[in-house]
Amino acid sequence: MAPTPRFLIGVSTKMYFSHARTVQWCRGVAALAGGHAAVRGGHAGLFVVPGYLSVLAAREILDGVADVGAQDLAAQDAGAYTGEVSGAQIAEAGCTLVEIGHAERRRLFGEDDAVVRAKTTAALHSGLTPLLCIGEARHGPPEAAARECIRQIDDALAAARASGASGRLIAAYEPHWAIGAPEPAPPSYITAVTQRVREHVRSLPDFPGSSVIYGGSAGPGLLTAVADGVDGLFLGRFAHDPAAVGAVLDEVSAVVAGTPADSIGGAGGTHV
Repeated sequence: MAPTPRFLIGVSTKMYFSHARTVQWCRGVAALAGGHAAVRGGHAGLFVVPGYLSVLAAREILDGVADVGAQDLAAQDAGAYTGEVSGAQIAEAGCTLVEIGHAERRRLFGEDDAVVRAKTTAALHSGLTPLLCIGEARHGPPEAAARECIRQIDDALAAARASGASGRLIAAYEPHWAIGAPEPAPPSYITAVTQRVREHVRSLPDFPGSSVIYGGSAGPGLLTAVADGVDGLFLGRFAHDPAAVGAVLDEVSAVVAGTPADSIGGAGGTHV
């Protein structure tokens, strides 16, 4: 990925979209974001994580506008693993990052810390940036959440560091109890966690340029409230309308300029 801008704004489509709808959505985002002041000025860096079958189309449509990643990868590099996709294949398709350890993968497919560790190592060995999902299972004190997130990061990177692998890390803080909820976690709670986690990832010598972004029912309006404590947002269903991506980019412009978000318009600005 290119040098990290002020804010990273990412979107995962999970398995909500058909291929046709993914293509339509990517075209909408490309038309909106390609000329947006936040993107043109280097203040916002976009990434999109579509379903596997739409990766190549997304790469073509979003070329020069957003990086494209995959939603998962195999822990193995090659072999008789029917249905799996390796990091090498993902990188060959032009992806720069890969999502690892999402709470849904843990809950629905039994992925534990050992699996996350192996996949993080595989991603780094393939030259991919791990988009490592971290978060606590239950709502509790933010100090405890931060400790758990730091533990998850250190555990995920342990084998990679032992093997001499290095690279950039994007840690996506997604408290499990906030995923799919009507509202994100409270802004004060988010920043209490992410500020501590960000201090930690920025202290890792083998992973320069690493970032901490927030997901978990994130959408337009949140960045303004948490901008001092995060490096960006990881959006899900609240970005299913491309205009919502535009609204978040408006917030980026507003935060950088130190002006209210609703005063940003024209030249690529979009509101919802």
